[in-house]
Amino acid sequence: METMLAAADVPDLAMKAPAVITAANHFLSEDTAYLKAEDRMFLAAAFKFSEAAHRGQSRQSGEPYISHPLAVATILTSWHLDAQALAAALLHDVMEDSGITKLELTEKFGKHVAELVDGMSKIDKLEFQSKEVAQAENFRKMLLAMARDLRVILIKLADRLHNMRTMDAMRADKQKRIARETMEIYAPIANRIGLNAVYLELDDLSFKYLYPHRYDVLSKALKAARGNRREVVTKILEGLRTKLADSGLEASVSGREKNLYSIYRKMQEKHLSFSEVLDIYGFRVIVKDVSSCYLAIGALHALYKPIPGKFKDYIAIPKANGYQSLHTTLFGPYGIPIEIQIRTQDMHRIADAGVASHWMYKSGDDGFSEVQQKTHQWLQSLLELQSESGDAVEFLEHIKVDLFPDQVYVFTPKGKILSMPAGATCVDFAYAVHTDIGNRCIAAKINHELVPLRSRLKSGDQVEIVTAAHAKPNPSWLTFVTTGKARSHIRHFLKTMRFEESVHLGERLLAQAFATLHTQFKPLGEEVWDRYLKESSARTREEVLADIGLGQRLAVVVAKRLLQLSGQWQDEVPGSGGRKMTSVTIRGTEGMAIQFARCCAPIPGDPIIGLVKKDQGLVIHTHDCPQISGRGRIDADKFIDVEWDPESNRLFDVPVRVLTENARGALAQITSAIAEAEANIVSVVTQHAESEGDRFMHIQFVLQVANRAHLARVMRSLRQLPVVFRIQRMRGNEKV
Repeated sequence: METMLAAADVPDLAMKAPAVITAANHFLSEDTAYLKAEDRMFLAAAFKFSEAAHRGQSRQSGEPYISHPLAVATILTSWHLDAQALAAALLHDVMEDSGITKLELTEKFGKHVAELVDGMSKIDKLEFQSKEVAQAENFRKMLLAMARDLRVILIKLADRLHNMRTMDAMRADKQKRIARETMEIYAPIANRIGLNAVYLELDDLSFKYLYPHRYDVLSKALKAARGNRREVVTKILEGLRTKLADSGLEASVSGREKNLYSIYRKMQEKHLSFSEVLDIYGFRVIVKDVSSCYLAIGALHALYKPIPGKFKDYIAIPKANGYQSLHTTLFGPYGIPIEIQIRTQDMHRIADAGVASHWMYKSGDDGFSEVQQKTHQWLQSLLELQSESGDAVEFLEHIKVDLFPDQVYVFTPKGKILSMPAGATCVDFAYAVHTDIGNRCIAAKINHELVPLRSRLKSGDQVEIVTAAHAKPNPSWLTFVTTGKARSHIRHFLKTMRFEESVHLGERLLAQAFATLHTQFKPLGEEVWDRYLKESSARTREEVLADIGLGQRLAVVVAKRLLQLSGQWQDEVPGSGGRKMTSVTIRGTEGMAIQFARCCAPIPGDPIIGLVKKDQGLVIHTHDCPQISGRGRIDADKFIDVEWDPESNRLFDVPVRVLTENARGALAQITSAIAEAEANIVSVVTQHAESEGDRFMHIQFVLQVANRAHLARVMRSLRQLPVVFRIQRMRGNEKV
């Protein structure tokens, strides 16, 4: 069957850009020679359709636009992708740039091609608050499409690679924006799915456009060093080949130059000049099987001395992207450190093409299925992050955290190996094992020793998590966790918990408002709530109640409107004069929806009042708190009558100051008396009482007590101590 293009097929190109027709014919014959003839016919039809859709459009370089999708498809042929993926690459911009619909593509090229093109298309028709939000939404859409079909990200990476190779015609500010996005997102994704060659090229191209001057200077220095070190490299290569042959090993040895960006990053991290970066060359040894890898490492360690701590076995413990090799660094001739990678041919294919090797070498080999499995697990984790992230920007933040390539490898108590990002903590590990383990963890053991949950993990650690049935995530964990999965699960749990608590508080505040406004209140029907929801911006009754609990709606206003809609509203209620407002009962265990003001630190027994504050819910103050004095007229409708639940059994923080004699053992006597009075000490701060002279000092405690009577008992026992001269409860703006 004829797949070649004639001038009559694409007359516009034949006149303006014959080189594009030549490239297209090369693509349809030699580049796709691994495909069947009917597949190449299918691709010829896709090319003609795309060329017609983009006819008259040009790139900023002046080339016909069709040259870009053709180049993207050509890059994908190096991974032997199937005809559907190549057709989608040829068509990837037609929906966005030419108004072609998904239905048209489905009818002409089938459902799978249309889905791939749709996964690549941006969400341009929606309006967003900012360019950052739009970019985050586009990225979220692409990753979700990628989770359904991995070919989406392979096409996207080829698209980004060609765009980066041809950015010279763009404005400098646009070059920098695209280069930064590539370095932060696309290069790490290429690394994460094992496309090493693409990852290194994207890094170098991003470096070129982000720091053009530094790139030029380093390029020239590297070119000069290449000539100066040629003899040394040749000598090392000969030495390695001879030693391996003498050891009876069949091996191919090659030298490779490190990419510019990795050299620059090393200079930055270690504060080195270019002349001090000695290991700009690495060497790769490829052998026939796994046992030969270990024999080769022994032979090379006998040739040159290994540098301690630089040996890494990624064969026994592969990287998260499926990469396997032995790494070692040796003291070479003239004191030059030599970095060497030793791997098999199969490992080499995976190292270069990663998950794309699945298409390139479909052989049913276990190694490839393992790479596919690891990538699949990662994609599933992306879907989990997406479902629990509040918005696209938060999702993108979580993804960026998880794309850092550095890894530590730790063991579960049963010996299973988990790969974690560098800097991961025990809480990150708990969430990596299972979401429920993370949500219920209370303690951790590293190598059988109890450690704080914030402890950082190191490669080789054995980690055990201790859980409790009623435990829940602590908001403070967000200050130290490093993985996107842990961060998103903690935020999701806290949001859900806060929402549920706010709904419960909102119900109580609304009931109080009804009792205040109406004496003969009858229950509201569903139709009343439906009418209220239609005229408000809320979607559900729970959302209204949560807004009331969070202070975003006033309970009295909502109650009044609901009564009006139900026909129960009366401007004057007989017999209601002088009736006391029904109080909201405070137990002290309500959670995040009810907060206790730090300025006055109320405890049961104190006369209290509630202030509804936006986004904080109900904040409890003492009646005489300086923070609320004078606000009565301004915020009268935000004050809520509250009272303590006599059954409350939690402990409350209260600050106290003790003036004591500056004598040996004084602090011990005081803390002992506090313990005997059954109070806890949260914190202690001591300072000289300058106004009282050197004989005295102030000790400021934060104590945990059950109520005001308990505090009085503690203070009474302290006053009986000879070393204590004065004790007072701290209030208002006094500092602890």
